[in-house]
Amino acid sequence: MEIETATQAFSALSQGARLATLKMLIKAGPRGASAGEIAEAMKTPPPTMSFHLKELERSGLVHARKEGRRVIYSADYGGVRELIDFLLADCCGGDRRLCGPYVVIKESA
Repeated sequence: MEIETATQAFSALSQGARLATLKMLIKAGPRGASAGEIAEAMKTPPPTMSFHLKELERSGLVHARKEGRRVIYSADYGGVRELIDFLLADCCGGDRRLCGPYVVIKESA
């Protein structure tokens, strides 16, 4: 992940409603939730939640898909993992005793 991409993701997550929404979608699993369900759960007006969801989608942390007339959002687990890997790539100098399973091992091409 490039630093510009990571910066965009962190910018999206710097707003409390977006961070809470991402956590909700991670918990929901791959099935996700509709925009209306998310807005209701977050006690946020639908237009405001739509804005937040678009920001999360633009940052690569959330996917949107159409199911009939509804838009279903789900966490982009690959994007979330890339962000975590970006943060921990140089963790503890690669010493697994300190960082556990979070150390990123880059395979040689």
